Amino acid sequence: VQLQAFGGGLVQPGGSLRLSCAASGRTFASYYMGWFRQAPGKEREFVAGISRGGDTTITADPVKGRFTISRDNAKNTISLQMNSLKPEDTAVYYCAASTGLVARVGAQYNYWGQGTQVTVSS
Repeated sequence: VQLQAFGGGLVQPGGSLRLSCAASGRTFASYYMGWFRQAPGKEREFVAGISRGGDTTITADPVKGRFTISRDNAKNTISLQMNSLKPEDTAVYYCAASTGLVARVGAQYNYWGQGTQVTVSS
């Protein structure tokens, strides 16, 4: 499966942004999907994940209550709604697909998108 993330940009602290990830292929619904991010000089970190049917989600503690992951299997897309953004959310955000049932670690993911830059600054 090929993944294309988009929707990044520059936003002020406290603002909102919605990222999307479009997937190619007819087997999108068979993948557990996730979002990761990597800030300059830091390791890549898990942000959120969503089950194949979209009924179960996982959100990392730093973004819990502010970020929401969702998916639309009919459109082969996942989204990440980001609210109350903080400067520390600045990073390149990646979407990824896993053949596992649940995946929180990068090594569990089989396919990666190219990343989209999110910058939170006044």
